[in-house]
This record gives sequence, C-alpha cells and structure tokens, in this order.
Amino acid sequence: MPIQTPIRGLRSFCIAAKCLSFKHAASQLFLTPSAVSHQIKQLEEQLGITLFKRQTRAIELTSAGKQFYQSVNPLINQLEATISDFTNSQQNKNIVISLPEFFASELFIPRLSAWAEDNPTINLQLETVKSGSKPCQIADLSIVLANGKPNANVVHDLFPIRYAPACSNAVYSKWKASGFKALKSIPLILHRSRPWSWHQWAEKVGIQDFDPKQIIQFDSMFGVARAAQQGMGIALIPLPMSEAWFNEGLLVKLFEDELVTNDRYYLVQHENLEAKPELAIFADWVKTTFLSDK
Repeated sequence: MPIQTPIRGLRSFCIAAKCLSFKHAASQLFLTPSAVSHQIKQLEEQLGITLFKRQTRAIELTSAGKQFYQSVNPLINQLEATISDFTNSQQNKNIVISLPEFFASELFIPRLSAWAEDNPTINLQLETVKSGSKPCQIADLSIVLANGKPNANVVHDLFPIRYAPACSNAVYSKWKASGFKALKSIPLILHRSRPWSWHQWAEKVGIQDFDPKQIIQFDSMFGVARAAQQGMGIALIPLPMSEAWFNEGLLVKLFEDELVTNDRYYLVQHENLEAKPELAIFADWVKTTFLSDK
C-alpha cells in the first residue's frame, strides 16, 4: 500500500525550512510549535530520513533535508497557487511587516488608519522590535534603522533622523539659564545602541571639557523619551518621529543644536513584489508616506 503523506506536513516542513524555526513556522500556520514539530517528525518517519538537525535553540537542514526542500517546495508553491486560483477573489491577503517599536508607535500607527480604510481586503501583522535588534525573520517587508545601507537585495531609502537634546518643562525652566553647565549637573539619557551619542553631540557644539555627571542608558527609545518627559534628565530624542511629544508639550528642546548622523530608516523588501500585488501596494504606500519626512 502506498504511503499517504499529509499535505499539511509537507507545508509545515517547507515553511520551517525557509525560516529555520518551528516557532516562526507555527506563527505563519496558526499552530503551536509542538504541532509543527510533530508533523515534521511524522514526515521524517514516513520518509525514513532526518530532515533537520535539532539544536537547543535552533534547527538546521540536513543534507537530505536541503535536497528534499529543493524538490518539494516548488510543488507546494504550485499547489497553493492552484488552490488560490479557485478561492474567492475577494479573500483577504496577509502581510507581515517588521519595524522598530518607537517608529511604529510614534510615526507609523498614527498614519495607518487611512491605508486600512483604502485596503480593507489586506490584513497586516505588525512585528515590532527594539531599536538595534534584527528584523523579524518571518516578515515580508521590514522597516529598519541603520547607520548605512542594509545588506539586502532590494532596499529603499526613506529618511534620515537627527537627535535633539530635550527634557521636561520643569527641567527646562530650572536649567535653561545655566547653558551647557546643566550637562554637568543632571543625568544625560540615551539609547544603549548609541552609547557615544552625547559625546558626539558635545563635540559638534564645541564643548571642550565635556564631563557629564551621569549617563543613563535605556534599551528602548520609548524609555528614553519617557524618562526625559518625567524629569529624569536630558535625553537625545530622535526626530522627526518624536514631533508629537514636542507639539503636545511633553518635551521641550533644552538646546537648539541637533546631532545629525548617518542613521536612516530604510524599507527592506524580502519577497518578490510581482508575485504578491498586496506587497507592492503596501510598499508603495510606505515609500509615498514616509519619503515626505526627508
């Protein structure tokens, strides 16, 4: 009797082989990681070969697994395309986009409502990451902050950012008249991915004896902004993402001098846009919307 291999096991294998993670494959399949692992284990038993080298926190394709993936993946893609041709043409499409959490909360989400209204048949899954962290591996598109163009096949330059020394209104009122002496009297706040940014700013404005009283680092830009807003000290705040904080009076510039670096936001394309029209629609919206922030 011929062996009957469930299609779902083959699909789970192909997705896991692509992202090299049972967890990420499970997220795309709306299953648990253990369910994906079980399906692939059954597939290995049916084939009589080991498809993955399983390590403590990672998986890797075996030589046989790579050969099997190269043979099976085109067939699964063709099968899914055939099924898609027979489904309702109005069925919602799905896009996974990875982006820094501060960019998402302060700049991206406030502008997303109009796009969602114009594209009701496209679902979005937003995967936020801390600044300086790697993009989500399962993303179709990523918005990344980088000091130089990312190493990827298709990258679109969006806009640069600059950093302004800012604080709460109470701190401003107390220290504005002191000028640069304030830098030696209260904590200076920054993001840990840019540990020398205050020194770079001081060099730019010509402070010869820069000797801060205390430097406090946060692992999220939202934490940096919130600490400054609550009066903890003076923070280097990224613009234009933080304009709303200034417009609403939550932060005020203690000094007008800004730090301009090579930090820029980029849109990184992971999938073929021609094969997925919904990705092209969304990528065009991102470029049109955020290129204006240059």
